[in-house]
Amino acid sequence: MTHADLVFHGGRAFLSDAARSTARAVAVTGGRISAVGHDLSALIGPRTEVIDLAGRLLVPGFQDAHVHPVWGGLDMLRCDLAPLATRDEYLARIAEYAGAHPDDDWILGGGWQMSAFPGGTPNAADLDTVVPDRPAFLPNRDGHGAWVNFRALELAGITRETPDPADGRIERDAAGNPSGTLHEGAMGLVNRLLPPEPLSRLQEALLKGQQYLHSYGVTAWQDAIVGTEYGDAGDPLPAYVAAGSSGALTGRVVGALWWDRSRGLEQIDDIVARRAASTAGRFSARSVKIMQDGVAENFTAAMLEPYCDGHGHPREDSGISFVEPELLKEAASRLDALGFALHFHAIGDRAVRECLDAVEASLHRNGPRGNRHHISHIQVVHPDDIPRFRALDVTANMQMLWATLEPQMVDLTIPFLGDTRSAWQYPFGDLLRSGAALAAGSDWSVSTPNPLAAIHVAVNRRSAPTEWEGDYDPFLPEQAIDLGTALAAYTAGSARVNHLEETGTIAVGMLADLALLDRDPFEHPAEEIGLTEVLGTWVEGERVYEA
Repeated sequence: MTHADLVFHGGRAFLSDAARSTARAVAVTGGRISAVGHDLSALIGPRTEVIDLAGRLLVPGFQDAHVHPVWGGLDMLRCDLAPLATRDEYLARIAEYAGAHPDDDWILGGGWQMSAFPGGTPNAADLDTVVPDRPAFLPNRDGHGAWVNFRALELAGITRETPDPADGRIERDAAGNPSGTLHEGAMGLVNRLLPPEPLSRLQEALLKGQQYLHSYGVTAWQDAIVGTEYGDAGDPLPAYVAAGSSGALTGRVVGALWWDRSRGLEQIDDIVARRAASTAGRFSARSVKIMQDGVAENFTAAMLEPYCDGHGHPREDSGISFVEPELLKEAASRLDALGFALHFHAIGDRAVRECLDAVEASLHRNGPRGNRHHISHIQVVHPDDIPRFRALDVTANMQMLWATLEPQMVDLTIPFLGDTRSAWQYPFGDLLRSGAALAAGSDWSVSTPNPLAAIHVAVNRRSAPTEWEGDYDPFLPEQAIDLGTALAAYTAGSARVNHLEETGTIAVGMLADLALLDRDPFEHPAEEIGLTEVLGTWVEGERVYEA
């Protein structure tokens, strides 16, 4: 008899299959699951590593279907504001960082919350109190806006006469002067001036981000933007290729190649060439990211009806469709025919509909090709569009953590969506009941990459204790999903989106990508799911993280 390399026993394993089965023991041999059952003691030999689950839960490695770990790693290396929450804390941290880096030409970093500032828009005057002599460029947590000081505005030539770009907006004071916040495409007026990060720095950021993901049990992910000089952070693609080639990439990664909204169909040849040149080790670039709109808080999410003014009256604006809908249909059809998975960003109900329409157009032209297209964020979905996800085989890529009441939602989102649309937000329950395929991701560095914090929200529709931002009621509790479904979305569901067919479930023959939790959350109250931590992470049977 061949003895196993590794045996887990004495607890439960969540297999993440369609039946939501569990087992008492799991064996690993040669990097793959070799046995699943009740008693596997016969497979234990003198060289077998035996791990007593002690009543805890073993799960397939989590897979993050929408994340930016290179940029998250860069944020951790720069002026990282993500752990903080108030204007004063941000200014103190920026002052500290600037003092510790006197030779930096620019002060770079980010991660501030919109809810920390009136209207969600910080100003340059505040930033000048701590960085008066050098330009500063600090994107917020969601990456859809940036805080800049007057020196940065001056270097970029942004004045009251500067028009808003077609895909963004310059925040202005009552006199029309730029006030220090740049939304969406307006960020490009400044970040085009920033010095590029060298490859060595991007590689350092990738490895830092990778280890952080492993600490949360994440063994595979889809990087939602590669193949572009997007913003100040540079292109993650060369870092992935280098890490994949050297073996330093321990996670399994699919890169989503960026659709440049300033170009048209002529860029498809470039995207095809990037895909061909970018397979290395555990990395491949076989998805295309199309950002169809912005975010609701700065009125750039594309809505079917105009925004409200906060008092129930309609405004004039209804957001921005970054890609013209007919061009989107043509691009989707051509990319689908070439075998790409389409990874859409859609926040508003109009953007969601435009993305579904684009997939429908590609189906009519190409027929079903099994490319597993998916729409990320799905914040506001018109009820008429819920059944279209299943009908068109479009996966709902959920950022579960956001489906909760917190200051930004209460102060900057609901008042401007109005009552009717606010009730259409993050309709996970409706999507599940309609038969839609579900996947999950974090969008880190926008928010924590902790899957258990996100799963807590999906089940409770309230923030996890580790992410608590006030004492609020559950948000649209009828849209909650059960723990087994949420775990399956974050494992098997994301594996399906990533075409990682040999991962995502615990079954004989599957690759041994696994995570060990410090408890069995099925045996504890739902209100405690978010307290669950990861004790160990394995990729192909090799431990990549130990608490």
